[in-house]
Amino acid sequence: MPTPAFKVVIPARYASTRLPGKPLLDLGGKPMVVRVAERARQSGAEEIWVATDDERVHAACCAHEVAAIMTRGDHPTGTDRLAEVVAQRGWASDTLVVNVQGDEPLIEPAVILQTARQLAASGADIATVAHPIAAAEEFFNPNVVKVVCRADGDAAYFSRAPLPYARDDFARDRSVLPAGLPALRHVGLYAYRAAFLKAYAGLAPAPTEQFESLEQLRALWHGYRISVALIDAAPAPGVDTPEDAERMRKLFDRV
Repeated sequence: MPTPAFKVVIPARYASTRLPGKPLLDLGGKPMVVRVAERARQSGAEEIWVATDDERVHAACCAHEVAAIMTRGDHPTGTDRLAEVVAQRGWASDTLVVNVQGDEPLIEPAVILQTARQLAASGADIATVAHPIAAAEEFFNPNVVKVVCRADGDAAYFSRAPLPYARDDFARDRSVLPAGLPALRHVGLYAYRAAFLKAYAGLAPAPTEQFESLEQLRALWHGYRISVALIDAAPAPGVDTPEDAERMRKLFDRV
């Protein structure tokens, strides 16, 4: 499959409830957000931008020759921050933009590229990623977001509920998943057409989004297509807690 032209934006807020200053976490002598940008470079993206609301993060990126752009501090979501980058940079509506989280220094460049290719090939407004769920414990965990897909590979719905629900099998036993159940875990990596990002701020929140606490349901509610790229297994975990940070520090210290 040919490689489409695409750009990567890495939203990086300094403030974090559980881990203040998270983008600047030192990993083997480099800030975490720089490590993420280095992984993104290996994906083949034509441009990579860190979008931040903090001068310290901006300065750290510049010191490591990573392009950074200052954005407003009042964005409610990373998607809103991406939309500001699109506006500031003047990107055309057909530009493909991959949103890479700034706390995933082990993200696979190949998955970034796969998501961009999924968006380009599908003609959808958004592309995202999912992998099969093998364990019942994971399937019934509300912190694990599930996605149900249509025949064309587009998402029909995202939920924290155990979907699709195997009624007869689970009436007998909920400790294992029945063979062939198309249970997919959603991975929060997104590629967008800039046209969607330009429209996003004007979209009213969906009732489903508010109850499920899943922002992607807003796009489905308003009729936008989300195409799903399938990967074999869960990607490497990111950094959300001080314990995650310590684990990641030790990993990079060994490299």
